[in-house]
Amino acid sequence: MRLEPIAPDSLNDEQRPLYESMREGVAAKYQTFVTARPDGALLGPWNAWLHDPAIGEGMWHLSQTMTRERRIPDHARQVAILVTGGRFGAGYEIYAHGAVAIAAHGMTQARVDMIAAGTKPDDLDEAESTAFDVAKALSGGGVLDTALHDRAIRVFGREGAAELFYLVGYYCLVAVTLNAFDIPVPE
Repeated sequence: MRLEPIAPDSLNDEQRPLYESMREGVAAKYQTFVTARPDGALLGPWNAWLHDPAIGEGMWHLSQTMTRERRIPDHARQVAILVTGGRFGAGYEIYAHGAVAIAAHGMTQARVDMIAAGTKPDDLDEAESTAFDVAKALSGGGVLDTALHDRAIRVFGREGAAELFYLVGYYCLVAVTLNAFDIPVPE
């Protein structure tokens, strides 16, 4: 870990409002995995953002927007996030969203591992299958194939497809943040 988690009593005046907003938002959104140390220091990408609150605030705003403006089913979102985290080998991202997929959608750990490894399960529904294919293509680089782009629009509608594209990009950014700062999976 390259950035020590910041305990709440060590926050400066610029970090404190961002910390309070993230702590409240993260606690409301995620209960299925460890997001903070016992002393309240945030883990995951939130700690990195807290170290640079001027940029971290923008990152947090984007995170909140991606959460609030959901247009695709959450089970498909989790598939896209797991594929993206897997493409980057971002352990915390896989750990966190694997826990969400298991708790909220009944996904097995074996299925989480398979998706994060880039192997497409045979039993995905149409939304999950589309999310898998789009996330794998976009996180691999290059222009999205026209047929896959059009399939995403057919399955999710224009706004939903755009959300999926942004979601993959956002989680690429999260994965790079986690990897750059060597943010581990909590013990």
